[in-house]
Order: sequence, then structure tokens, then C-alpha cells
Amino acid sequence: MRCAILGLIGGVAWLQGQAALPGAGVQLACVLGAVLAALAVLVPAWRARLAFSFLRAGLAATAGALAGFAWAALVAQGALSDELAKADEGRDFEIVGTIDSLPSRQDGSIRFNFAVESPSAVPPRIVLSWYAGPRAGGGAPPPELLPGERWRLKVRLQRPHGNANPFGFDYELWLLEQGIRATGYVRAEGSNERLAGFMPTAHNAVERARYAIREHINAALPDARYAGVIVALAMGDQRAISPQDWQVFSRTGISHLVSISGLHITMIAGLVAWLAGWLWRKSFFMPEWQLPLLLPAARLAVIAGFFAAWGYVALAGFGVPAQRTLYMLAVVALAVWLDRLSAISHVLALAAAVVVILDPWAVMWPGFWLSFGAVAAILYATVGRLSPGGSGPAAEVATGAASAMPIDGDSKPGGRWKAAWFIRLRENLRLAAVTQVAVTVGLVPLTMLLFSQVSLISPLANAIAIPAISLLVTPLALAGSVFPAPLAAPVLQCAHWLLESLLDVLQWLSAQPLAVWSAPTPAWPIFVFALAGTAWMLAPRGWPLRWLGLACWLPLLSAQPESPPAGELRVIAFDVGQGMAMLVETSGHRLLYDTGPAYTPETNGGNRVILPYLRARGINALDGMIVTHSDTDHSGGALAILRDIRTGWVLSSLPAGHPIAEASPRHAHCLAGQQWEWDGIRFEMLHPSAASYEDPGLKPNARGCTLRIAARSGSLLLPADIEAKQEAALVAAVPDKLRADVLLVPHHGSGTSSTPAFLAAVRPQHGIFQLGYRNRYHHPRADVLQRYVDLGAGIWRTDEAGAVSLAFGDRTDVSAWRAQHPRYWHGR
Repeated sequence: MRCAILGLIGGVAWLQGQAALPGAGVQLACVLGAVLAALAVLVPAWRARLAFSFLRAGLAATAGALAGFAWAALVAQGALSDELAKADEGRDFEIVGTIDSLPSRQDGSIRFNFAVESPSAVPPRIVLSWYAGPRAGGGAPPPELLPGERWRLKVRLQRPHGNANPFGFDYELWLLEQGIRATGYVRAEGSNERLAGFMPTAHNAVERARYAIREHINAALPDARYAGVIVALAMGDQRAISPQDWQVFSRTGISHLVSISGLHITMIAGLVAWLAGWLWRKSFFMPEWQLPLLLPAARLAVIAGFFAAWGYVALAGFGVPAQRTLYMLAVVALAVWLDRLSAISHVLALAAAVVVILDPWAVMWPGFWLSFGAVAAILYATVGRLSPGGSGPAAEVATGAASAMPIDGDSKPGGRWKAAWFIRLRENLRLAAVTQVAVTVGLVPLTMLLFSQVSLISPLANAIAIPAISLLVTPLALAGSVFPAPLAAPVLQCAHWLLESLLDVLQWLSAQPLAVWSAPTPAWPIFVFALAGTAWMLAPRGWPLRWLGLACWLPLLSAQPESPPAGELRVIAFDVGQGMAMLVETSGHRLLYDTGPAYTPETNGGNRVILPYLRARGINALDGMIVTHSDTDHSGGALAILRDIRTGWVLSSLPAGHPIAEASPRHAHCLAGQQWEWDGIRFEMLHPSAASYEDPGLKPNARGCTLRIAARSGSLLLPADIEAKQEAALVAAVPDKLRADVLLVPHHGSGTSSTPAFLAAVRPQHGIFQLGYRNRYHHPRADVLQRYVDLGAGIWRTDEAGAVSLAFGDRTDVSAWRAQHPRYWHGR
């Protein structure tokens, strides 16, 4: 069974890597192949022969893989069938439906899922934003929305679309997994009205309960620093946790605790099961009822524990770690009811199978692999070796020691019990230590593969945080979430005080220079080699030379970022939406040109796109950064990058006293004539002039830092958002320096730039348009785009192609991320 389930997971993952979904014929062939392989496994003659064990295991895995591939394809086809027609993008619809999720209010707007009842042209589940201000067509703030309310709304929709970058978050995949097939916003000029206060369904009832808990906690903790963390612990909504706090959790390795984790679910289920079993055995203190004769207390306890876990997981929004714990508890409960004891590895495998069958896209997220990987590491390192307080060698030793210890307490009532209690406590502490070591060591290769870093202080941080959060903060948060307001406030404030004290310690730990070890994302052979070494290290005591497993980690941890050869140049134009950001690399230096837009007060192109890319590449320092001007679509991510990445210097056209200039280690203005050479690559600033800084009437665009980069095989011109007047000045002043093979299209293809005279001077072979999908500025303008087409230049749009990579070696190569890594959900 376990081999079949591993094959099932592999088949599902295989499907998720496809550029297009297989047709019905391929799916049918997979089903038939799975059936034949499964029948072959059941041949009686094979089952009696040990020599065929590996063959049977392979056939079981093959059957599982084919079945998983076909099942995932079938589910994906069903999910993609509800889509918005391409022709309906940008149209206004009047829709009727219900608020289908917890609304999230931020910066004057509110975001929520909406279950559509009509019209049929709109997908049944969409995500909407309700803005205040000109973007929504009016200035009134959005009303307070409650889950389960029925509304009539006027909306403008588009198909799911997200930024596409190496090592970036796949927003389109996330929407597909959530069943959301269109996004859009509410039009303020529409006749938007509430039709009903609540539509009674189970889902709406759960979401309304989650909303009530969140508001109850926020009311008890107004303006509290970590109220969002308390909310996450109580009901799983993590959206109010700031990126800075997530960074602390990540660097200290406690992110798994700041949610409704498996540990918390098991704790609640165990407590409810114990209480229910105890009351049942006591017949609720009514002896004449004799309830254990009607149903054994053990069976009643596991059912009560399972339903308590199910309710808690529902409040958590059914995240993968919570699902895994719930399904494992379900398997255990079923085994108790059927009087069949299951091996823990079977329980874990069955839980994984249920997760991927119900949610085939779960295999695409780190939480799935970390969740099951952590449990697998614990089982591998502990099962059959430690057994505190139960049967087995450890328990026998503890019992014998307790009866034979020559302590004074033996002659007193309770002395022997105290000795046994002490030994059980010692063994439990030992098990806890071994478990923490198993998780820390066992997940190092996987953590490096998924996040390109591992927390070195995680064991210490978890030793402090696990008891504090699991035994103190979480129970208080849960109690405060159900207590009435007068009692809730002191309980929740106590939980917040404990959490604040804990996070003060964790912040200090995370700030230590060696808190985190970073390295580039490993290739698969290096990952597998490190995984084998980890299994060697965690092998049972007596296994020869276990410490040699550390040697298998050396390629994983000591890898260095890749760089182009001397004299060559590599550039990536990130897909940051409506904004600019490019990373320029020579063999020994790195320059960031612009930093992308600000999306919300907490998120921007820096922390959402650029920093994940740099971490995955193992890049922890930049030699320089250019912030071309103050518009937020170019400077929005600068502060996040300066805060997290060591940067040598910053050139910009920003005014004195600007926050980015103040945060820079060395800041200077961009000036025409500045030039330098890195590893055989020449950099020259062409604009702005020193005199332009004396003119207060100039717009920020007019001072955009214009940089030309020349390698032996080609050149690149980066003109920021300069407009026609500045283009004309460059053509007049330095026409010979404008020639470039690749041009970053100025001002995203606006009608104010890319004049014919400027393009005639540059004569680009390729034009890169960095812009947002269906952006509100309607960039690029049709006539501007046509000018590049008439020149015969290659058109590379980040809204269509994703991130665009340039390699200046013996020749100039241009490639697009979406074309190199197509997936069946892209553009759907």
C-alpha cells in the first residue's frame, strides 16, 4: 500500500509539471495501465516469493503513479472548465451572489471571495476588491462586509493572472487550487446593494464564526502589536501578520507554530478525547446510566477527539498541515473502532493519499512536503527506539529502575511513585530532545531545496517557543476567543503579553549574524545526496560512522551563486507588474536597476519578487543599486531590499532627505558622464544632467537615470521613464552612445516616449516592455508598439512572457520564463 501511495503522489506531481492537460485517450490509457499493474501485484504466485518483492513494489508504485496522473488530470479539467471568456475581460457585469470568505480590509480597500449565483457567464467563484477613490470610480469607502451576506454588485473582471518569475510565487496556481476562476473589482458607480444579511449554508456558518472570532480578538486587543498572531493561533487567519514578523519566524524556524499546526490540533483532540472518555466512564456521574456498557469509552473518546479536531481544522481553513493531522486522526479513530491497530507509517501514507486525492495541487506547495517530511523524520528517528511510559525496552528499564532504586522515598508512601514519575519525565524530555533533533536535521535538505536557507538557531528557538506557544499562548488565545467580552480581554491580553515577551527573545536570536545559513537552491543530485546523508545520520544507534553523513551536506551548504564568465553579461527583467526592476550581473559584480512597485503598505516588488529570487540564487549582497526616480512603480521595493540585502552604494535622482537616500549606506545622484567598468563590462550614465537637479519644475520622470551597458557581444540601454523632451536631448547630445541591441522600453510603452527619432538612434533588435497585465494606463500604446514592430525588433512583454532573461556572451540570447516553463493553468 505504501508503495502505491508514493506512486500516487509522484503521478500527481508529474501531472502538475505538464504544459498542457492530456486528452481523454491518454487518461483512459493511464487508468487501464493502473488496473493492469494493480492486478499484477495481486498474483498469488508472486506473493509467496521474496525474490519478486521489489518487482511487486515497483508495479504497485506504477499503478499508483498512473492512477494519480489520470486523477489529477480529471480534477484539473473540471476546475478549468469554469473560466471567464477572453472577450469578457474588462467588461462590466452585474452579479448576484454571497460573500464567500473572510473579508480582508487594508489601506482603504477590502478584498473577499464571492460565490456567484448569476449570470452564468461569470465563473461560480471569483475574488473581488472593493476600493475607495478614483480607481473604483468614486470616493466612498467600501462598506463593512460579512461572510454569508448576499449582494448585488457591479464588477469588472479579468482572467486569473499573476507575476511569473524564477523561484516566485505562482498566483495563478493558487487561484486554481482555491477554485477561483476570475479576479476583479467592484465598480463604485453601480447599484451595489445588500440583498440578505445571511444565506444559511454550512460553509457560510463556518466563515461567519471565523469572522466573529477575529473581530472578537481584535476588539479585545486594539492596536496590539501581535494581535494578528493571536488571530492566527485561534482561527488560522494569517493575513494580519506583517512581513517583518514572518521574517523573524522564518529565521528562527518557528513558522510552523504561528498557525493552527498539527501539534495544536492533536493537543485539542487529545484533551477533548480524554475529557469525553472520563465523563463517559463516570456515566456523567449518573451510575444508573451505565454508559460504558452501551459503548466502550475508548470508542467514544476517539470520536469526540476527531470531531473536535475537525471543528478546529474548519476554523483553520483546512490548510495542508491541518488536513494531514485530521486525516491521521481519522485513520487512528477508524482503527480503534474496527479493533485494528495500524502501523504509524500506514497512517501517515493514508493521510498523504487523502490530501492529494482531495487536493491534487497540494504537492506544489512547501507546506505539504514539510508537513509530511517532518512526521516522516520523527518516525524514522524514533519509532522502535524510544517508548517512554509505555511498552518496550525504555519502559521496561524505567519500571525496573523505579522498583530497584535504593532511595529514601521507598520507605515512605508514594516514594516509589515519585521515582517512577521522575524517570518517566526524564524519558519524555529525552524523547522531546530526540524529536527536535530529528526534525531539525531531517528537514535540512528539504528546507534548503524549498527556501535556500536553514535556521541554525531553530533547535534553541523551538525549545523555547514550543512550550510557550503550545502550552500557554494558544490555550489562552482559544479561551479568550470563546469567553464573553468582559472575561476575554484580560485572557487575550495575557496571551499577548506572553507572546510579546517570547518574540522579544526570538527577535534578538534572529538578529544574530549566524542565525541563518544561506546557499543557492540545490540541484536534484545534490539534494538526493544530502538526503542520503541525512538518513545515514539519523540511522539507529550502532550504525557505522553515522557522523560521515555530515559530509553529504557539504555540497548542499557550501555552494556559491553562479555568475557569468569573465567578459559576459547576464540580465533579468523581472515580472513585477506595472513597474521596473532588473538585475545586472557580471562575473564578479551585481547591480539592481529599479526595485519594482509598492503593491500594498506591506508588500512590494522587493519582498515579493526580487528578494525571493536573490535568496534562491544564494545572493546575499549587491554591489550597487540604481533607483531611477521617486515614482513608486520604480522605488517601491527599495527599502525592503536595503533592509535585507547588503548593498554597496545607491545612485538615484531622489531629493535629499528621501527615506531611500537616508537608508542607503552610500548615496549619490545619478549624473550624466558617470562611468565604471566591472569585469570587462562598461557602464555609463547618460542622463540626467547636473543642471536638472536645480529645476524644481521637472517631473520625476524627466530625471530618470538612463544607463548604457556595453559587453563585447552587445549592449543594453536602460532609459527608465524619460519622455520625449529628454529623448530629444539625448539624441542631440550623445547620438553615438544611444545605439543598443536591447532597449528597455521607456515609460512602459507610454505615448509620451519612444519617439521615432529616439528609436532611429537606438535601433534596438529587442524591446523589453515591463508592464502590468491589463494595466489601468493601457500601456503599451498601440502606435508605440507598432513603431517597434516596424523596426523589426523582438517584442518581449513581461505581462505576457513573464520575466525576460538576457545573456550577452558570444551572441545576445533572449528568453522568457513562461515559454521555458509552461504550465497547463497559465493563461487560463
